Amino acid sequence: MSARMLRERWRLFAGAVLSVALGVALVQSSLMTMASTADSKVPPGVSGRAAEEIREGYAGAATLLGMTVMLAGFLAVFIVGSTFTFTVAQRRRDLALFRMLGGSRPQLVRLLLGEALLLGLIGTGLGIALGVPGTWAQSWMLVALGMLPDGFSPSWTNGILPVSAGLGLGVTLAGVLVASLRAARVRPLEALRETGGAARAMTVTRWLVGLCFLVPAVVLIPVGRTSDVLGAMLVAMAVSIWGSVALSQLSPLIVPLVGRLLGVALRAGTLGGLAEANLRDGVRRSASTAAPLIVLVSLVIGLTGTLSSLARATGMDVERVTAGDLVVASTGANAARIAAVPGVATASPQVSVDISVTVTHHAEGRQGRRTHHLGIVTVDGPAYERTHRPAPRAGSFDRLHGRTLAVGSGLAAEGIRVGSRATAKIGGTRRTLRIVASVAPTLENGSESFLIPRELVPASLTAGAPAETVVQVAPGTSAGAVADRIRAAGIGTVRTVPQWAGDRVAEQQRGNDGIMMVLMGLGGLYAAVAVINAVVIAGAERRAEFATARVSGLSRAQVVRTALAEAWAVTTIGLLLGGLVAAAALAGFATGPGPNILVVPWGLLALLVTGSYLVTGLASMWTTASATRTAPVLLIAARE
Repeated sequence: MSARMLRERWRLFAGAVLSVALGVALVQSSLMTMASTADSKVPPGVSGRAAEEIREGYAGAATLLGMTVMLAGFLAVFIVGSTFTFTVAQRRRDLALFRMLGGSRPQLVRLLLGEALLLGLIGTGLGIALGVPGTWAQSWMLVALGMLPDGFSPSWTNGILPVSAGLGLGVTLAGVLVASLRAARVRPLEALRETGGAARAMTVTRWLVGLCFLVPAVVLIPVGRTSDVLGAMLVAMAVSIWGSVALSQLSPLIVPLVGRLLGVALRAGTLGGLAEANLRDGVRRSASTAAPLIVLVSLVIGLTGTLSSLARATGMDVERVTAGDLVVASTGANAARIAAVPGVATASPQVSVDISVTVTHHAEGRQGRRTHHLGIVTVDGPAYERTHRPAPRAGSFDRLHGRTLAVGSGLAAEGIRVGSRATAKIGGTRRTLRIVASVAPTLENGSESFLIPRELVPASLTAGAPAETVVQVAPGTSAGAVADRIRAAGIGTVRTVPQWAGDRVAEQQRGNDGIMMVLMGLGGLYAAVAVINAVVIAGAERRAEFATARVSGLSRAQVVRTALAEAWAVTTIGLLLGGLVAAAALAGFATGPGPNILVVPWGLLALLVTGSYLVTGLASMWTTASATRTAPVLLIAARE
């Protein structure tokens, strides 16, 4: 019976199979690529600096892939579960007839689980097959983003296949089990007549899950307004996820309420009034369409706005700690000429040098030696102290001369103790240095790891190395005039401190945009599948309803426009509720104790709104046109 039901009602299950396949493919491809990065070795013969860059790229790729796995798992559970719940709810009359013909409750549950097992097997098999090109696609994308080196090739790991199979079958069976148990509890006559338990869209499970996620999300909102930047970021991410789950579970209750507000505009015309009545009457249908949009908008706008706001805070932090008027990008040799330019009061060059530093890290009661190659710069201690506002977190820059070094902001939280010893390899010579200061940590990624006195590094290592020099102009001198003199001397590229900070943050933001492109592309794909599936299932089951409307005087085109108005009204509700969650998540960035750092991704929001209306509109028109192709007199007396 399960196999026959799948053949006869394949339209009901096509979206569910696709959802399972996408979840399996994305998780499998991410795990395969992650396993390949863990097994990849640094090519022999590369420098220590290049090797560390490659290792950091592998670590960043593994982090991104881990986030992808978690998001794909979350969306798979949510989308597949909601899809099967709606699918079972649409078949309540068939299931009621099964019960009235002698089927018991356990038999009904076994019937639905049998369907789920077949669907899970089909979806899992399709997902495993799609995971193969998906692995190559993810690898190519990570190479394009600069996280993995050119020539990276993923490898096949047989141990991941059981994970793929377990995910596909587990999510499918779990999603159907809850819906089947609820369907078994509904009395057959109530299901046939749409009364009693069959008419209630808000179940006990929906109430419990919705409230369990809503309460902590609401409690966290004021916490984000009183937290620092990092605290507000954590709150925003939690509220985006928990709030989206809460409103999606409570959507059968909330969507009709918001629909009444939209009804003021819809009731202006006859077709709009009919669409508004259908929206309030088809609660399950409306909620199933709005729920994926709520999750999509809240996650995309909430998480993207969080990263963008963090980037703005980083730029403001960089400006705050830099006490200068200009920043000059040049080579180390040209940086030494800046101090002689008329109008320059202080020039503090920071030259990135290719040397290594080995130090002891103390963390959680453990210690270990690590060698660092990236983020090591030479500075002049007194000049650096004058051009950087915060005092050292520990120690003093006055002692930064001779065989010493300071811990930069990039490693300030790594448990490197002031007063301990470090080993530096400078131009083939090993030297033991004493750590005399530690810079306070900043929000910027990739900031300096170590500061080394300029006199320790030979000029041959600094002459051609990249340098950034913070310049303070003399009192009464125009910063623009000094910048023109530096340019005229051919020393390097000159920017104001705000421009320089903005460029550094823009570089970091490009990496964030790449990450969000991966994660939110995944969320958008899943949401589109879920929305199309809900519209198609609902439209396929409304043939008799559409036939009644046509014999009542509406033309086929009017029926299609009515269904389109209803679909767009539900889309509007989903976008509004998702936007409400995102606004609550991001409120801490605008009303926190510090300056307003809120960044709203308006361009992305416009793309989401346009895409959502386009997807729901096309799905609704195609489904309604298909459902009204048959003459209404042949369907008006039909019993679905």
